[in-house]
Amino acid sequence: MASGEHQYRIDVEWIGNQGSGTSGYREYGRNHDIRADGKPTLPGSADPAFRGDAARWNPEDLLVASASACHKLWYLHLCAEAGVIVERYTDHALGTMIDTAQEGRFTRIVLRPHVTIRAGSDAALAAELHHRAHARCYIANSVNFPIDCEPRIDVLPD
Repeated sequence: MASGEHQYRIDVEWIGNQGSGTSGYREYGRNHDIRADGKPTLPGSADPAFRGDAARWNPEDLLVASASACHKLWYLHLCAEAGVIVERYTDHALGTMIDTAQEGRFTRIVLRPHVTIRAGSDAALAAELHHRAHARCYIANSVNFPIDCEPRIDVLPD
């Protein structure tokens, strides 16, 4: 595994100028395109609560997705090392954000991974590895709010 400093170059281009720029709060679109070399463009916007386009990814969606994906990647890595054979992994993550006149911030993300492991794999170890994955997750280690994990482990029949 690579160690050291890693950088991530992302370009965000605002495409919401509707002819008058930001001449008023209601006069511009929130749409943007998110790009990185060699990857598909992600259509971005604001959350619809903030005048965004519900059909496009918003920063809040992407933060929750990042936390979920980072946990999953660490979990699969640790399972592979420990001999726990994962056959299926889905997560139904939920992020909670507050927005008041004084502040806006995430208060919590709850990950709800549903993992199916091969018969003969250790279900108790599979559950424990979620704790280890959380401790190693780069995103969880970078935010100032809790990310909780409520895993469900199923074992395939023999």
